[in-house]
Amino acid sequence: MKTLYMIRHAKAEGQPPKSHLTNEGVKQAQVLAEFFLDKKVDRIFSSPFVRAVDTACPLSILKGVAIEQDWRLSERFMSASDMDNWQELLKRTFDDLDLLFDGGETNRDGMKRASEFLNDILFLESEDIVIVSHGNLITLLLRLFDESYGFETLMKLSNPDVFQVLISDGNHEVTRIWED
Repeated sequence: MKTLYMIRHAKAEGQPPKSHLTNEGVKQAQVLAEFFLDKKVDRIFSSPFVRAVDTACPLSILKGVAIEQDWRLSERFMSASDMDNWQELLKRTFDDLDLLFDGGETNRDGMKRASEFLNDILFLESEDIVIVSHGNLITLLLRLFDESYGFETLMKLSNPDVFQVLISDGNHEVTRIWED
């Protein structure tokens, strides 16, 4: 059996790739590491965005497992420009997976790179794998296992948040295991 832990990063100062965690986010990352005290962790994969790596760092230190950064776990950019009605437009990208805004990436393209990442790690001998990423991409990863995950899921995610995916004999079970 393979266990995937999909983690949305802790609270951050902003959305740009170089945004750090807030003071509260730094504390959340430590609490998150302690949450994994009784759980086996063989590998830790993270988005290269600073807030994701900073979230994974205390867990990496606690478990003595290196953080492996993978660009495919980067957050999905909806558009190259700021949008006042971004939440409404984001919802539309879940209704139409091919909806593309200027300079952005469609949800389908985000799911494609997420799927490629999953296909690669599912063939690893490692059984207990932590994946640290961002709200939109975590939702797209979960959607690969269950199409009911979408915009409403994304809007309900906390910072941080943790989902466990158990995979055995071609079957899978997705469970949110984080308590706010």
